[in-house]
Amino acid sequence: MHALHFSASDKAALYREVLPQIESVVADEADWVANLANTAAVLKEAFGWFWVGFYLVDTRSDELVLAPFQGPLACTRIPFGRGVCGQAWAKGGTVVVGDVNAHPDHIACSSLSRSEIVVPLFSDGRCIGVLDADSEHLAQFDETDALYLGELAKILEKRFEASRQAA
Repeated sequence: MHALHFSASDKAALYREVLPQIESVVADEADWVANLANTAAVLKEAFGWFWVGFYLVDTRSDELVLAPFQGPLACTRIPFGRGVCGQAWAKGGTVVVGDVNAHPDHIACSSLSRSEIVVPLFSDGRCIGVLDADSEHLAQFDETDALYLGELAKILEKRFEASRQAA
């Protein structure tokens, strides 16, 4: 059992505490879904975001499909290129939205969400899913989140490759 410890007073320092703890939690687990579930739980506990979780690419339907998350009920499927998640997938890069109501193609899974960040996850150069975080506050996410969640994506991508090799 892992015990989580958070004592940082600023966002960057909190990420520097959280990432090694997530890496430790997922290090010895080969199951991809279990690792995503625990990652979402740690992020929710550490940052208190409104919603945090994952969508995985379904190549048969060309959609993102809801995967492990923490928070209220979520959209189940998101088409390629639609919404913030679909745009991050199409772009192959992180998308930060300070005000989702001002975003021209935001998909409102909850009217309480005010800002969002989406970070794609890759394997063999292809997007396999996205990490999505929503806040009930405007402009919650910034370059610091993009940097550290990008580092988290690399940790998870390595675990994905390990889970594929173990199968």
